[in-house]
Amino acid sequence: MLNKKSVDDINVKGLRVLVRCDFNVPLKGGEITDENRIVAALPTINKLINDGGKVILCSHLGKVKNGPNEGESLAPVAKRLSEKLGKEVVFAADDEVVGPNAKAAVEAMKDGDVVLLQNTRFRKEETKNEENFSKELASLCDVYVNDAFGACHRAHCSTEGVTKFVKTSVVGYLMQKEIDFLGNAVNNPVRPFVAILGGAKVADKLNVISNLLEKCDTLIIGGGMAYTFLKAQGYEIGTSLVDDTKLDYCKEMMAKAEKLGKKLLLPVDAVTIKDFPNPIDAPVETEIYDSTNMPADREGCDIGPKTQQLFADAVKSAKTVVWNGPMGVFENPTLAEGTIAVAKALAETDATTIIGGGDSAAAVNNLGFGDKMTHISTGGGASLEFLEGKALPGIESADDK
Repeated sequence: MLNKKSVDDINVKGLRVLVRCDFNVPLKGGEITDENRIVAALPTINKLINDGGKVILCSHLGKVKNGPNEGESLAPVAKRLSEKLGKEVVFAADDEVVGPNAKAAVEAMKDGDVVLLQNTRFRKEETKNEENFSKELASLCDVYVNDAFGACHRAHCSTEGVTKFVKTSVVGYLMQKEIDFLGNAVNNPVRPFVAILGGAKVADKLNVISNLLEKCDTLIIGGGMAYTFLKAQGYEIGTSLVDDTKLDYCKEMMAKAEKLGKKLLLPVDAVTIKDFPNPIDAPVETEIYDSTNMPADREGCDIGPKTQQLFADAVKSAKTVVWNGPMGVFENPTLAEGTIAVAKALAETDATTIIGGGDSAAAVNNLGFGDKMTHISTGGGASLEFLEGKALPGIESADDK
């Protein structure tokens, strides 16, 4: 799965190149509030422009429920892209995506021109991966490039279906980077390899925990899901988040770690509160308790100072660290200290540090540690499935080297 042809392996001069990007950017009143995903796509787009390709871009935006609507149009993206590329990006405003505007715009393209299609999810066939829409997309191009890691775990027309009707399918620079870092970190890590999992639910990470135990040397579990593990050990966890249906699973995983000779680290103390903050960033009064001694009427919402030290020490000797999921309710400044401590430990190590998208990426960037990490994944769900060891359709369907 990891040895795919990329944009460096093809010559696109004079060819029509369909590029699947991830332009799923947050919009407020028609304005883009975070342009990271647009910036991340620029290296691949510029490479194809400079090589003389006719560059046709496509992406989804938002969770389109009831067909086309103004609020989920990619028009603002076309405008911002034109500014970033220093050249006009023609926006083909067809609600059917491959419509008269798109066909005319592509027909009129010269080498190095750029066209952006309308939101692919305006077509209900997109998420069902129906052949007719895949063929329409393929009819616009000679070559297909997938650079949308955030969507590559879905088999949709624009991420996987289209490759069946195009002779050449390769990955872009962003995808290549994700494959290199996430893929190699998990399948061929420089050891010691430490994996850190956080977040709320054990259920979200069942297969990730099991897969990483086989690959890593130390697995650290924090966040809300740690309390199910603590309860499985027989400890009182008060009103903390728990998934009672997963207690046996947690016992199995602890036994598996022991059998494989892997270290499994759980919190040894917790920052507890009486009532969950509403709104989430409201001031809270906290008390710290050992994990073996939590009161029945309090809720653990972050790892305590002893755990912060324990986890930081485990990171110090590592050569590869993968982190997915915060250590507590990091949206609240009082309950963010555990997540900050882990981010700081990663920022200070010489190890290869890989942040697996989603909340961890947001936390690392918001806390100002982004530039200290080796790689921050652009896809939350996709990076989780990568860590599970799953095959991702958007990568699988690209041509092998």
